[in-house]
Amino acid sequence: MDDLKFSFEKLIVWQKSRAFYKKLYEVTKLFPAEEKFGLVDQIRRAAISIASNIAEGSCRFSYKERERFLEIAYGSLMEVCCQIQLANDIQVLSDENFCLLKEDVREISLMLTALKNNFASRK
Repeated sequence: MDDLKFSFEKLIVWQKSRAFYKKLYEVTKLFPAEEKFGLVDQIRRAAISIASNIAEGSCRFSYKERERFLEIAYGSLMEVCCQIQLANDIQVLSDENFCLLKEDVREISLMLTALKNNFASRK
């Protein structure tokens, strides 16, 4: 089945980003209805952007372009980080879920940085 995968699907950082989105999706189901078109929508859009930009960048021919898409993915990750902190501040996200998600943010951020640095060293 691995031979049917595109290159981005083999990246652990993409796999982690995908799992992170699924976790965020489940957690945001617990948010109050009045946040559905506000914070929930914003968090989900930013989280989708992480995995999507990793995938899109993987098909670019130049390392500079690949780096740029990883920078966008990183920016989206930081956006989610801010949003989960805000959700925790207003108590729609539990401390426990906040800590779990924040650990995922840390792990993905380190992986994105490492991948970006790998591309930067190839220029």
